[in-house]
Amino acid sequence: MKLLNTYIDHTLLKATATKEEIIKLCDEAKQYRFFSVCVNSCYVALAKAQLKDSNVKVCSVIGFPLGAMSTDAKVAETKAALKDGADEIDMVINVGLLKSKDFDAVWKDIEAVKACMPNHTLKVILETCYLEELEIIKASELAIQSGADFIKTSTGFGTGGATIEDVKLMKSVCKTCVKIKASGGIRDAKTALEYINLGVDRLGTSSGIAIIEGTSSNSNY
Repeated sequence: MKLLNTYIDHTLLKATATKEEIIKLCDEAKQYRFFSVCVNSCYVALAKAQLKDSNVKVCSVIGFPLGAMSTDAKVAETKAALKDGADEIDMVINVGLLKSKDFDAVWKDIEAVKACMPNHTLKVILETCYLEELEIIKASELAIQSGADFIKTSTGFGTGGATIEDVKLMKSVCKTCVKIKASGGIRDAKTALEYINLGVDRLGTSSGIAIIEGTSSNSNY
């Protein structure tokens, strides 16, 4: 089994995040050897510079947190993040179009983002707290068909985060053809290990240090 720290995308996505806090996030990621830092796209270049002498990757969220902007906007943000040095992209699906059953539009939205980053990892955020069981299954199928490398539970900014039930649903769609990232509400080692034991490959959390050190955190993400 991999070491617990190597599952963690060390995350800071709040609207008030400052440059100083991003630098601290990167320093912590280097210290604890987390897999990546996950930041808003405006901070990708800063994070990349801070992590240049380390193995920690830079993950940028796209269309965050609502997923409701145009496909062109998501593609432009993705291209800018990659130019600034992002190694991975976490994009939010268009939840409203999914619930409208306009599956073709959802599929094309994801596919357009993947098309401009064929050599980078794409994680597609389903925002499961807003979805019924059949919608979670459908969203997972659409993301996989559109070339996603991961399907991800949540932004951490919705009405709820990851749940064991949602991850089981996501895994039921295809156990081997895509990886899963659980995020939102993972604040301690016990919870983190529950998801890892389910087969989750990555954890998005701002409580990475608490998870590694065996303490608790009040963070929402």
